[in-house]
Amino acid sequence: MQIILLHCSMKILKTTFLLIAVLFCMHVQAQRNRTTSPANTVKLKPPKLSVSLGGFKDSSFIAPQMADSIIGLPLKIIDEKNVVYTISSYQFLYRKIVVSENEATGKTYNTTSVKSSLFKVSPLPTLWLNAVRELPRPGEEFIFFDIIVKDNKGRFMYAPNLKLTIR
Repeated sequence: MQIILLHCSMKILKTTFLLIAVLFCMHVQAQRNRTTSPANTVKLKPPKLSVSLGGFKDSSFIAPQMADSIIGLPLKIIDEKNVVYTISSYQFLYRKIVVSENEATGKTYNTTSVKSSLFKVSPLPTLWLNAVRELPRPGEEFIFFDIIVKDNKGRFMYAPNLKLTIR
């Protein structure tokens, strides 16, 4: 009786293995047949984009009072033909100078703290604006990076980073 059961279970195991092998081969063959002709795809030459916030572009140094007034403005992404692009998402990083203490000596020293998050709307949400507007100090940075924009045809592309340093 046990030999018959063992023989039946081996037969089921072999059949299952054979079925899996056949399905895998069919899947591999189906993947191999999916080819797209390079003639059907059109290469997009992305336009040169520029990112600005309150008129500041690229890496700029700004006064603390100016930082407080422009941080609540929306990011503006345009190309060389002044076509405006819609923001899909971006990341914002606030590198703040904080005071820390060496526990062994008790001496304090300046170091940096980083706050960062992903956003889908511009300007920044009120919660973030309140945190950033706590009197920016010289050396602190606002960095907008990984900016993804969409053109009027629905194509997505990266825009350059924007770094504003408080002087």
